[in-house]
Amino acid sequence: MTFENIPYKIYLSEQELPATWYNVRADMKHKPAPLLNPGTGAPMGFEDLRGVFCDELIRQELDNDTAEIPIPQEIRDFYKMYRPSPLVRAYCLEEKLQTPANIYYKFEGNNTSGSHKLNSAIAQAYYAKRQGLLGVTTETGAGQWGTALSMACAYLGLDCKVYMVKVSYEQKPFRREVMRT
Repeated sequence: MTFENIPYKIYLSEQELPATWYNVRADMKHKPAPLLNPGTGAPMGFEDLRGVFCDELIRQELDNDTAEIPIPQEIRDFYKMYRPSPLVRAYCLEEKLQTPANIYYKFEGNNTSGSHKLNSAIAQAYYAKRQGLLGVTTETGAGQWGTALSMACAYLGLDCKVYMVKVSYEQKPFRREVMRT
């Protein structure tokens, strides 16, 4: 196997962390179909979503025009605890596939939740707190989402109630205990 002069892992500095989220819908020529109200079949609007999401997240979800959404400094500061995560070149996969493509993946296992989900969870908890909510409720399957949201809520001082699939609850005591903590 011959490798180019490209390292396996590429790290950004903390100063290179993005200051905005990219909203791909703003650049899409054909916008995705709207969310539909399961009861009426009509496109869902702001009020339809208020029982599930906080206001700022609804605004972002329904925004088809703004390409860059500023990331609040408090969220960016939180990200610095486990980011930037490395961009990894998958040389062995490239060879196995015999592809001329350069394949990279982001390694998000450096945070306790074990996935990218913490990136979104901190934003959701932040906006819930900013709106004045005292806590959030969610469900989780294998536990990564529940772990991520419980960590974000603990950081921001919000209550968090997580309902977890029973088999995962029994098979994944580490995730269960991180959520409890």
